[in-house]
Amino acid sequence: MKKWGILILSMLLLSLTGCGKTGELRLGTGGVGGTYYAFGNALAQQLGEEETLSLSVKTTAGSAANLRLLREGFVQLAIVQSDVLSDAVNGTGTFAQAGAYEGYAAVAGLYTEACQIVVPADSDIQTVQDLAGRRVSVGEEESGVRKNAEEILLSHGLSLQMLQPSALSFAEAADALEQGEIDAFFCTAGAPTNAVSELAGRRNVRLLSLSEDAVNNLLALGNGYTACTVPALTYPGQTEEVRTVGVKAVLVADAGVSKDSVTAITRYLLEQGEQLRWAAKTTLSTEPEYAVQDIPCSFHEGSAAYYSSKGMTVEVAAGGSAGRISAAQD
Repeated sequence: MKKWGILILSMLLLSLTGCGKTGELRLGTGGVGGTYYAFGNALAQQLGEEETLSLSVKTTAGSAANLRLLREGFVQLAIVQSDVLSDAVNGTGTFAQAGAYEGYAAVAGLYTEACQIVVPADSDIQTVQDLAGRRVSVGEEESGVRKNAEEILLSHGLSLQMLQPSALSFAEAADALEQGEIDAFFCTAGAPTNAVSELAGRRNVRLLSLSEDAVNNLLALGNGYTACTVPALTYPGQTEEVRTVGVKAVLVADAGVSKDSVTAITRYLLEQGEQLRWAAKTTLSTEPEYAVQDIPCSFHEGSAAYYSSKGMTVEVAAGGSAGRISAAQD
């Protein structure tokens, strides 16, 4: 009887870890109204139909929160910005106090996220410098948006202390802008972003372009930024393209998630991505070269197996989450 008790307890503990998990996997995304959330829901629905993999989509504050939740075992998959992921790998920026994160691995780079600054169309705010003294949402705590906002402001000679900052989700910020409670908000996400599109359908808004010098300064940081534009007509009433910078959205997994599950996810992203692109309204890339380029951490053995089948070699992450006990967060 004692042996049976030990066996049952062992099975229970194993089920609570991410190691070799074959049941439901929890995916950390972002706030409702953001591209992470839309993409996560589309991925969960289509994987359930095509690959019989069950994903439970969790709303979070964003990239830094997702990595923390991944480290603590509350999620097994997460979408994060490449620049935030780099900080986690190196124990810098937001992660300077906690130190370098371990136990997770890259699955694939997904798409470019544009750093967007939204203002009312009739606002007298014409440049980033005009944000000084204004009521501005700079993203939730533990979000990549907050990091981008701080760096964009600094590149224009401003700081958070020179604004009246608030920490709102995309959906909250869109509502606050519509009600006249804030003057602008930062949004790092694939464009078009649902919250911005819906807002633009209710009132006229526009995006601020970054100065050429600021773009060059951000690119010189070497922190995952790329120059990008938001094309004209991305949003209702947007007649001109917007010059800004972007970062790559990356899907990461607990290193202990089963190899077969991650291989199936990687294969679906790169071979069935057209369906996801349409469902989530993203610029998801289905090119394996894009999926592995400029990723600041090693890859999961499951995704590495897929890339190997395509003749590509990537660095494989060591370790996993075996032996770690964690509880689900709903």
